[in-house]
Amino acid sequence: MSAQHFVQKNTEDEWYVNFFTELPNEFWRRVASPEMTQADVAFIETHLNLHPGARILDVPCGSGRHAFALASRGYRVVGYDLSAEAISYAQSQAAQVELPVMFSQADMRNLPREGEYDAVICLGNSFGYLDLVDTRRFLSSVSQMLVEGGQLLVDFGATAESLLPGFSTTPQSMVTGDIQVTISRSYDVTRSRAISVYEFVRGDQVERTTAEYVVYTVQQLITLLEESGFSGVRLASGVEGEPYQLGSPRLLISAMRTG
Repeated sequence: MSAQHFVQKNTEDEWYVNFFTELPNEFWRRVASPEMTQADVAFIETHLNLHPGARILDVPCGSGRHAFALASRGYRVVGYDLSAEAISYAQSQAAQVELPVMFSQADMRNLPREGEYDAVICLGNSFGYLDLVDTRRFLSSVSQMLVEGGQLLVDFGATAESLLPGFSTTPQSMVTGDIQVTISRSYDVTRSRAISVYEFVRGDQVERTTAEYVVYTVQQLITLLEESGFSGVRLASGVEGEPYQLGSPRLLISAMRTG
């Protein structure tokens, strides 16, 4: 039996810069089923009232599952992500299909200003990656990239109202195919950070890495949006449009650019 190959990634404030390599990305590519993706996209389409051929920015787009699904419905989609592996994967998939979709590597803190969009989507909890200063920078940039009346949709599971009721530090394990993941969680009360330590195992390959999510209250999120020129904030707890309430595991928050 060969020895296991360990990779220990650094724990820094900018943890997301090095987190999303092939093994973590492949795990999430497997976990996110086509049914989950189609349900998300159906919600996006109806909730944002998208017109045919609308131009959509997906940031960060990961490996492109939402971007491809939206493009298959006739929307013009651009996807940005910081992960070189994720973008390379998405570009390789895009080369095999004839869809109005384009992928580029970019940091959500410093987005390219190329054209205007009818909608921007920020899915998969990635909104909580950035600190407060960079979150404001991201929202300001997105606001300037949207057309007047364009909408932003954020998918966020790390609000205080979602995360803290019943918060558990008991390790959890998930398996998909030959990849196993163990997640250990803790909470930093002085910094309002939810900390997750991941161990990804595939055969002899082991990667240990840490993710930190900034925890906001819903009121803080609304204030951040309004300060960035958004109004008409709407909250939902799932793709069926269920009302968001204390303990809802997911927040889908949307707002319109008006300023």
